[in-house]
Amino acid sequence: MADEPSTLHLTDPRAMRALAHPTRIRLLGELRIRGPQTVGMLSGVTGEAVGSVSYHLGKLAEHGFVREAPELARNRRERWWRAAHARTDWEPVELLDDPERRLASDLLRRAVLQRYVARFEAYLDAEATLDPAWVRGTTSSDSFLHLTPDELVELRRELSELGARWQARSNPDRPDARTVTLIWQAYRGPQ
Repeated sequence: MADEPSTLHLTDPRAMRALAHPTRIRLLGELRIRGPQTVGMLSGVTGEAVGSVSYHLGKLAEHGFVREAPELARNRRERWWRAAHARTDWEPVELLDDPERRLASDLLRRAVLQRYVARFEAYLDAEATLDPAWVRGTTSSDSFLHLTPDELVELRRELSELGARWQARSNPDRPDARTVTLIWQAYRGPQ
């Protein structure tokens, strides 16, 4: 959660709105998954024009989501970028009393949800081409629980701890390791 050193905790509605752009969410995700890259490399991965990538990286840098990595450049013209933090989080409960922050949080959460959907659809499109060993471990599920507010907080903490445990075990340098997406949600459903 927010006390992790590599987590950026958002409270500024301007930063939330800046990140809520689909291209910016994708660029930040690519930098987190693939590591530092140049504008040209990001353009190739995302299909966005170089000028567009450069503009959106500037906006991400303005709000502290990315930073330049000059030590990777081979010359003064080459600009490398890296994610400034491994994670970004915000607390919806902190935003309830401020309409501007609540609206910005809602906008960002909807943009993140759209990115999750796009990534899962891309997986579904590619699933038939994957080694069955990878498909065997794939899961999607839901559960409907009857919890108190305190139990929901406890569940959130346990899910965060589980994700952190597997994040610590994650190592992209292992020969058989590939990027795996872990997404969970727990919320009070409509009545």
